[in-house]
Amino acid sequence: MITRHHHPISHSIQQNQSENWNCRICHVEVNSRYASYYCSTPDCNYIAHADCATDEEIWDGTNFLEEKDEESLLESMSLITNVIEEIRNEEDRVARVIKHAYHDQNLVLSSSGEIKEDNNCDGCVGPISTPFYSYDHCKFFLHKNCPELPRKKRHPFHRHSLTLTNIEDHISHCHACYRPHHGFLYECLKKDSVFEIDIQCSLLSDTLKHPSHEHPLYLVHNYQRKCSGCLRESCHYLAYRCINRCDFTLDIQCVTLPLTAWYKYDRHPLTLTYFDDSSPSQHYCDLCENKRDPNHWFYYCADCDNSLHTKCAIGDLQLIKLGRKVCLFLHPHLLTVVKNIWNCPPCEECGELCNGQSLECKEPECNVTFHGPCVGPFIEELMSYDSISENEEE
Repeated sequence: MITRHHHPISHSIQQNQSENWNCRICHVEVNSRYASYYCSTPDCNYIAHADCATDEEIWDGTNFLEEKDEESLLESMSLITNVIEEIRNEEDRVARVIKHAYHDQNLVLSSSGEIKEDNNCDGCVGPISTPFYSYDHCKFFLHKNCPELPRKKRHPFHRHSLTLTNIEDHISHCHACYRPHHGFLYECLKKDSVFEIDIQCSLLSDTLKHPSHEHPLYLVHNYQRKCSGCLRESCHYLAYRCINRCDFTLDIQCVTLPLTAWYKYDRHPLTLTYFDDSSPSQHYCDLCENKRDPNHWFYYCADCDNSLHTKCAIGDLQLIKLGRKVCLFLHPHLLTVVKNIWNCPPCEECGELCNGQSLECKEPECNVTFHGPCVGPFIEELMSYDSISENEEE
């Protein structure tokens, strides 16, 4: 069984193939004269080249066993351990009060009310929005969908099943988009296999339609090509390329960029924009005031004519919750994840203003601030304050 498809597939020669079928992995036509893998489930027309289906990035080398019932059960179960109270919503029953495996107290569903700008989900770490679950006496929030995530899932990014985990005691890196993050993640628990993805990346499928391109895109592994969004040229462990074989590729960082962002001097949302045909004098970022490459994606407000680099608009630490205390081995004190809006101090490392999210030392005798990119080489060394305290007690 491969993680690209939810049914078992069989090796066979389709002698009676009456129509042209494309491989659902590489999206090239399957020649019926040669053996391929196909799904025998009624009304399912999944087919793949033999070489594609047995690629080591897609298949773990084991045959499907009927004894995998327990794993299938976990794929249908969430980490909601108890539903305390339900309410009726039209024809459905909705859990109003739940007990979740990753919080000690009952969580209550909210469908309306004021939401503070710095409130983030403790699962996916995205901005909180209704409906959401929360506990009144601490800033713990979960989007309604996050507690409902399955305990295990097969994902096209990896050949093994992934298990839902919560990282409270450290900050990790997603192996798909490479962003630092904490909160929920899916990780591989197989021995000698190291792979994890954040919740945002776990929602991606093996094909997608992106507004930056006219054709659908499909997932590829170990692909050597320049990303069409950021123009980074490297071997991408995971990327999406055009099904029609246009010269168009997106890495996972660009695929997961939000379609809108906010700028403190603009009352409108800025839209992710894919090309810039304005005059060269306009190719500047209104936040950092440095030049922009017109071939790079950027965020733009047409009403106010504001343009921002993607990193200036959304920051480098968007998947780390504000207020998080971390230890960076470049600096002797704990650092706090903050969001600078008006008073933007200079970065201790590069000297430029720290707009948006950054790492700040709040010790009175120190009070220094770092950009996320400036501590990039050391970001793997970040740990939460709780983890440090436990080690000191030992």
